[in-house]
Amino acid sequence: MRLTGLFAALATPVDAEGRLDLETADRICDFVLERGVDGVCIGGATGEFPRLELAERLAIIRRVQQRVPRGTGIVTAIGSSSLPRVLALGTAAAEAESRAVLLPMPVFFRYQQEDLAAYCAHVAGQVSLPCLLYDLPDFATPLEPDTAVRLMDRERNVVGIKDSSGRPENLLRFPEARRDREWTLLVGDDRNALAGLDAGWDGGISGVACCCPELMVALHHSHRRGDHAEATRCQGLLDELITELSVLPTPWGVRVALGVRGVDTGPLPLPLGPERVHQIGRFEKWLPAWLDRADIPGLRPLAQRVV
Repeated sequence: MRLTGLFAALATPVDAEGRLDLETADRICDFVLERGVDGVCIGGATGEFPRLELAERLAIIRRVQQRVPRGTGIVTAIGSSSLPRVLALGTAAAEAESRAVLLPMPVFFRYQQEDLAAYCAHVAGQVSLPCLLYDLPDFATPLEPDTAVRLMDRERNVVGIKDSSGRPENLLRFPEARRDREWTLLVGDDRNALAGLDAGWDGGISGVACCCPELMVALHHSHRRGDHAEATRCQGLLDELITELSVLPTPWGVRVALGVRGVDTGPLPLPLGPERVHQIGRFEKWLPAWLDRADIPGLRPLAQRVV
């Protein structure tokens, strides 16, 4: 099995009381799919998975499966704080007809590579869907490339990786190791979106594609048709946006950007100090001017059109 294309990593909206807002989750699905992404990813870092209860995770999986058109590519991230919850999420992903599960390394505590290999092998042996490794070193124990390659080589159900490490050396390391195997290689750090496509990666799972799908679609389409100048311009715009998004904690910037574009995802999970209020206000003023300057079809504030 090999997944290709652009998958939007979905943010998790909440209502004014902080409860899961499934109606707005529907709007986010519609928002990204109507703008041309190839599929969606549920429950990753952009979805703030560590702060959600298992029941909320299961509800989102069911809701997205009901909302997206049949045949749409769904990748479901199943990281959680305990192995039973991971396996429960894997079962739900299969029932929702996901194409694959995305397995991040355990969060909070730090583990040796041998621990990660044993964990991944066990989960991959228990879930019925193809398993993509998820290297997310900013928030979990880093998965070393050699460990990932061994797992993809030896475990029948480990079929690829989403690399969110941002390490440029990995862009060549994994295609070189793949050779003629059917591994799926997906870029998870949007700073490497174009470089990954140039290096032969199969696509990406993008947080930016949740709030500005038009830009990511334009980058992928221009690369596909061989227009490297336009793809490079899109990556330059993307780098500007990432610089601004990165001032805020992941993925607050994505959610604030969705709000500017007319999709209110509800209150952020922590109280805001004066400096954060200032940073968010600055970003909310910066983004519309950037959207206008980007000159990408459809990439505009949408407050009057998303209802």
